Amino acid sequence: MKVGVLTGGGDCPGLNAVIRSVVRKGVQEYGFDFVGLRDGWLGALRGNVVPLGIPEVRGILPRGGTILGSSRTNPFKHEDGVQRIQETLAAHDVDALVVIGGEDTLGVATQLSRHGIDLVGVPKTIDNDVSGTDYTFGFDTAVGIATEAIDRLHTTAESHMRTLVVEVMGRHSGWIALQAGVAGGANVILVPERPFDIDQVCAWVKSRFRINYAPIVVAAEGAVPKDGRMILKDRTLDEFGHVRLSGIGEWLAQEIEERTGTDARTTVLGHIQRGGTPSAFDRWLATRFGLHAVDAVNDGDFGKMVALRGTEIVRIPLAEATAHTKLVNPSLYDEFQVFFG
Repeated sequence: MKVGVLTGGGDCPGLNAVIRSVVRKGVQEYGFDFVGLRDGWLGALRGNVVPLGIPEVRGILPRGGTILGSSRTNPFKHEDGVQRIQETLAAHDVDALVVIGGEDTLGVATQLSRHGIDLVGVPKTIDNDVSGTDYTFGFDTAVGIATEAIDRLHTTAESHMRTLVVEVMGRHSGWIALQAGVAGGANVILVPERPFDIDQVCAWVKSRFRINYAPIVVAAEGAVPKDGRMILKDRTLDEFGHVRLSGIGEWLAQEIEERTGTDARTTVLGHIQRGGTPSAFDRWLATRFGLHAVDAVNDGDFGKMVALRGTEIVRIPLAEATAHTKLVNPSLYDEFQVFFG
């Protein structure tokens, strides 16, 4: 059997660990041949296929990013997209795919599975917003990076007695903001799931200054005020209809300055959260996902996604995994009520 591997959407730490484990087990235990599709679904559309064997995956476990490249390509936005992918797979004698991606990439995989393409999904995203799995790899690394940044910002905030607003990633879900904010000792945490009251945020900022303490505000990029306005600097759309988020941090800092009469600055962590060496947990989880994904291919159990449930790796239907976005559990709002604006 020949198996194709692709990585789609935004890159994240741990992608190479999945590729490595899929190829190593697939070759050594099942005798599979492998190829890589370059740049996600774009490579599938263009027929950009490269050899992928054990020599190609040596030494990549600790590397961030993806050796196969990635893109935010939606084949259903391209003329004859499904047919072109089928032709690419046929031309290279690819029998099945291992698709490593987040909600958009796996959403495409769900639709392609319905068109008869045999594939298995692996959930990745730093946002931890793919349903059906307790964790996605990449998330732990992103939280660690954001937490370290918040730790460092405390000292400079206190030195100048100013508010520091930290904007982290999280389009629809606030998992990074919540976990990094709590771990980093933030005073206010703003998440997309819960529109915030800017007056309450400013009141909390003032209360911190009254006790001679410089506040830290952590905001997910998708956080919105209660009036429902999404604060954006760029309204262009990608092929999945998503705007490029960023702007809430700068808006918050400006509002805090104007409403409190105190100094405020913004730090946008952006792609720093995606880059660099994956954490030990992400390497472990990504490796396990890869091992179980190639098992599913060997079993012919297609149209499934591997997922973490507790400590076990299970298989769930891709349609179930991509039906909705996994949001922050509302019970956590009560648990961490003191941090929410």
